[in-house]
Amino acid sequence: MKFDTPATTNPIDRLKVVGKPVDRIDGPHKTTGTAPYAYERHDVAPNHAYGYVVGSSIPKGRIVSIDTSRAKRAPGVIAIVTAQNAGKLGKGRFNTAHLLGGPNIEHYHQAVAVVVAETFEQARSAAGLVRVDYARAKGNFDLAASKDAAAKPKGGKPDTAVGNFDAAFAAAPVKLDATYTTPDQTHAMMEPHATIAAWEGDKLTLWTSNQMIDWSRGDVATTLGIPKENVRLVSPYIGGGFGGKLFVRADAIMAALGARAAGRPVAVALQRPLMMNNTTHRPATIQRIRIGTSKDGKIDAIAHESWSGDLAGGDPETAVSQTRLLYAGPNRMTAMRLAVLDLPEGNAMRAPGEAPGMMALEIAIDEMAEKLGMDPVEFRILNDTQVDPENPKRPFSQRRFVECLRTGAKQFGWDKRASRPGSTRDGRWLKGIGVASAFRNNLVMKSAARVRLERSGRLVVETDMTDIGTGSYTIIGQTAAEMLGLPLDRVDVRLGDSAFPVSAGSGGQWGGNSSTAGVYAACVKLREAIAQKLGVDANTAVFDGGDVVSNDRRVPLAKAVVDGDIVAEDGMEYGDLEERYQQSTFGAHFVEVRVDAATAEIRIERMLAVCAAGRILNPKSARSQVIGAMTMGAGAALMEELVVDKRLGFFVNHDLALYEVPVHADIPHQEVVFLDETDPISSPMKAKGVGELGICGVAAAIANAVYNATGVRVRDYPVTLDKIIDKLPPITV
Repeated sequence: MKFDTPATTNPIDRLKVVGKPVDRIDGPHKTTGTAPYAYERHDVAPNHAYGYVVGSSIPKGRIVSIDTSRAKRAPGVIAIVTAQNAGKLGKGRFNTAHLLGGPNIEHYHQAVAVVVAETFEQARSAAGLVRVDYARAKGNFDLAASKDAAAKPKGGKPDTAVGNFDAAFAAAPVKLDATYTTPDQTHAMMEPHATIAAWEGDKLTLWTSNQMIDWSRGDVATTLGIPKENVRLVSPYIGGGFGGKLFVRADAIMAALGARAAGRPVAVALQRPLMMNNTTHRPATIQRIRIGTSKDGKIDAIAHESWSGDLAGGDPETAVSQTRLLYAGPNRMTAMRLAVLDLPEGNAMRAPGEAPGMMALEIAIDEMAEKLGMDPVEFRILNDTQVDPENPKRPFSQRRFVECLRTGAKQFGWDKRASRPGSTRDGRWLKGIGVASAFRNNLVMKSAARVRLERSGRLVVETDMTDIGTGSYTIIGQTAAEMLGLPLDRVDVRLGDSAFPVSAGSGGQWGGNSSTAGVYAACVKLREAIAQKLGVDANTAVFDGGDVVSNDRRVPLAKAVVDGDIVAEDGMEYGDLEERYQQSTFGAHFVEVRVDAATAEIRIERMLAVCAAGRILNPKSARSQVIGAMTMGAGAALMEELVVDKRLGFFVNHDLALYEVPVHADIPHQEVVFLDETDPISSPMKAKGVGELGICGVAAAIANAVYNATGVRVRDYPVTLDKIIDKLPPITV
């Protein structure tokens, strides 16, 4: 099915199942321990062996020699695979570095060997006996020191310019020129990257934890040099991904190589330090923002430049993307520069681009409002735009940004905020309120599904879409139930298997809207087949309560399958609507904090997110996505930072003991408000993504609240007490 004209009234609009806050249908499996995660698939590969990955102890250089003789003699060892005996390996389309290093080493903890043994403990013990001698090469690990040598990235759209920024900024009566930094961050999901691999002849099956099945199936085939049709990936449940499992990683390739060498299935789970250094992370940024306005607060000039780093051949952190679209202004420029760093690969982490970009931009907007003597909410509203500022002929499909700000300000009690920083006290605590805009582009991707109405009366949906904790099972089930007029408990949803039709996958907040649109397309074809079987007009038939209603006829759906199941398969493809209309999601974050006047301890008191993200397919799971994103934003604001050893080139705090993330005690009451809207430009579902919108802007709202509480402006994340304690207002008794 081709979606190239705005959606009109369709069966989803009945909203008998879609749009309801139903419980997640996968919830009972997860809470009872019956949901099968990758490393726990003992049922599919009995008597599997265990692999333990050895990571490089240098960040750059060459392997001079590997001595595996002692490890081979260790108890239980079955096989050891290194680059010397792995055979010729390729590099997947989505990998920057090779997933098995040797002889060249590209980053610290790059996999250099996998030891396969009868038990995990035996594999781990033997891995410690593998001796690797290296010739270390000089590496580059410091983004700030590399800033001047950073170059324009290849591909994409690194720079934009409209009007004459330099002249407009020079002439502006009120201006800001400030630099902000965000650190390297890691996904820190609970479930490690894990895979069980099994070969049957020349065919490989991987039970793995992966967000994008088809992408990774192709990369596995490319890496191993085998036909794509010989690879099957199965990933029905994922214990967190946040972008860290978008692409195939070393666990999958090392498990496959280990299983081939051992002649039996092998399970590999990356240990936590390798999750931090071997896989991907959110790269650090240096961001310069310049804004020039008239005295009444209208933006006339705005510029956003960002520097980030990655391995050679990698991509930049696109931290300027939201600045191209969020605020009006006739004279504007954005630029991205990329430094070559020999740190582990930088890549997608929840809301790549906008998440770190909003961390800087939304502090700058507050700083500009203060220079103007304006309320920060009103300054944002004043500079709203209903068209793409870089292409004014291109309108937004929906843009209720101002309504998000107004609604949030009223509900949060913004009018009670003290405009003078550091002036509100509650005993030992300084209190403050902050705001920030939320913005994330809406992306749609081709997605397909297969639906089958069975003689038993059950409806089965199959697609390789994944559920990373987002509720994919439920909203896909709701979509199919709505289209066929069935209760949700008569729908079976099967996900995460490359044997199923190729879906959008989970990432970029495109998954929910795109995958349900694909199910919609398949259900339209199934409705047509059922209507033909029953002799009714598919265009006028109403599927309701297990019946098909056409004119004065009401026929039980079961009559269509008395002779056998009916199967339909289709997908949703998109035309040029996304080129004719700018599709984005919007919101506003409001946060209240308190800061200890003596110790500078920061505590979040309240959080509110107001979101405009098209039709909300399931308010309960959508709210869960937003509060989870808000929690990640709190971590980014106050604690998360991968600390780089700039001498030895690795992330020092590569475990959950030293890489701090929020815990229950750090997160207060959270509220989420969804504006009631539909966007017919987006898809037949009239929905948009929401899973990443919730993180965009949260960190800045917290930083702005800390400033309102203390009068101390921190431009370098995370906002930790050492950065404010010596600047706090004097303690009053």
